[in-house]
Amino acid sequence: MFDLRRLRLLHELSVRGTLAAVADALSYSPSTISQQLALLEKEAGVPLLEPDGRRVRLTAQGAALAAHAARMLAADEAARAELEHMRPSLAPVRVAVMQSAAHGLLPGALDALAESEPQLRIEVAELAPEEGLFEVAARGFDLVVAEQYPGHTREHREGLERSLLGRDAIRLAVSSDDPAQNLEDLRERAWVMEPVGTAARQWATQQCRAAGFEPDVRFEMADLTAHARLVASGHAVGMIPDLVFAGETPPVRLVGLPGQPRREVFTAVRRGTADRPGVRAVRGALQVAYDRGGR
Repeated sequence: MFDLRRLRLLHELSVRGTLAAVADALSYSPSTISQQLALLEKEAGVPLLEPDGRRVRLTAQGAALAAHAARMLAADEAARAELEHMRPSLAPVRVAVMQSAAHGLLPGALDALAESEPQLRIEVAELAPEEGLFEVAARGFDLVVAEQYPGHTREHREGLERSLLGRDAIRLAVSSDDPAQNLEDLRERAWVMEPVGTAARQWATQQCRAAGFEPDVRFEMADLTAHARLVASGHAVGMIPDLVFAGETPPVRLVGLPGQPRREVFTAVRRGTADRPGVRAVRGALQVAYDRGGR
């Protein structure tokens, strides 16, 4: 019989690509992982890894077993979810949240859980949506709160199930004394945007280009509350989703964008864990927080 823990290591390697990345994710040493994979090769009776420069890669047999490992791990999670239904205690839920959700949804969701499931342990880390979705697929977390900008669909990872929380308006943000009335008025201004490569940056840049100019991005940062402070001080303009302000009075003046765009805010979990009572409770609490205005 295959050892499920070793199968997970093989699956992690197929997802993360290097032994070092697997070691970082699972808090093992690379040598320990190598030893366990060597034992898995003995169990399989075929070579699972082969040299690739200074690294290793999966052989055809290794890739085939890694695909089976993913299904075995999903079955294991489904079995644990069913058992969790049959006992009063709840397993901890590991949650990855994007930054605006950490500000706008997390406090309200924790308030709701304190009332409905006071014994449930929640472990939260702030991750960019791209990273959070990857980590849930790789079993680093149980649930992620992520977003999708208009016209910029995110990859649908195999085995993940999404649930829409709501649609969050995105507006131009300028200082309170700024006279700008539309996007075209900001062609000569300094901009603050999220880092290159993020869906938010790509989307915001496209809005400026559609208005006939290339944005002068002088400030690049992931922290949207920092965006708001820069804009409020008059040093930049930007595009900020409503969720960032968590139902409070914004420190900036907000101006509508053409077409009144909204991003989709959603949760994603692995299908094998979607029915876990703890995961369902967290999803429900996040929905309550969103419906109450976030926050």
